Amino acid sequence: MNITGILIAAGIVAAVGVFVGLFLGIAGIAFKTEVNPQEEAVLAALPGNNCGGCGYPGCSGLAAAIAAGEAPVNGCPVGGEAVGKKIAGIMGVDAGSSEKMVAYVACKGDCEKANTDYEYTGAQDCRMLEFVPNGGPKSCNSGCLGFGTCVKACPFDAIHVENGVAVVDREKCKACGKCVAACPKHLISLIPYKAKYVVGCSSKDKGPVTMKACSVGCIGCGICVRNCPKLAIELVDNHAVIDQSKCVGCGICASKCPKKIIMNP
Repeated sequence: MNITGILIAAGIVAAVGVFVGLFLGIAGIAFKTEVNPQEEAVLAALPGNNCGGCGYPGCSGLAAAIAAGEAPVNGCPVGGEAVGKKIAGIMGVDAGSSEKMVAYVACKGDCEKANTDYEYTGAQDCRMLEFVPNGGPKSCNSGCLGFGTCVKACPFDAIHVENGVAVVDREKCKACGKCVAACPKHLISLIPYKAKYVVGCSSKDKGPVTMKACSVGCIGCGICVRNCPKLAIELVDNHAVIDQSKCVGCGICASKCPKKIIMNP
């Protein structure tokens, strides 16, 4: 190839490069997206876990919603009150009060206390148990299945199966709600971190049925209801339920419960 051909080829490449550069520059200007500085600041203040516990698709989704006034400044369950106050300062609003929450598994029917109807050897996934007889091997159809679907869902390593029942590490839990959504038995809920007493059972069966299935199940006797001085407990479908907004932590319900299933979380 002679020098003329080389020069022509080089010129063509250079011209193409200039054209592409100009095109990209013009396109960048034409399609430029204005970034809300408050949104960027809010995103920087969020913990970056992208757990989705706030109900938005990751931290960027929550930051956009907060900046647009569509989500509360304390909407991040992982960051809690500290992050809420920081974001409130960015947005120039009052952070408001936010109560720390924590996940709780309402079942104490471990391998020693809960009876079983048969031995299960299938897929180790709680969600698969709805396809097997009686919804799982435990005699109590409301009990924790213990196959750790909630453990796999937790992004903070805050829940583990111990002796056949899922147990939450309250100090690690960020109340993102992933385990709540993952549990097919709906045994997990978010309760106030400061809650003094909870009912460690979710069975809605009548007393005799519950007693045959588990030695620590709530039998719906109503003794706790009758003895609570603050009227903070009621029976709902044969099951004791504590209103945490009324409970003062006196402990009378726990002392009177014949099955000792009302306890500290």
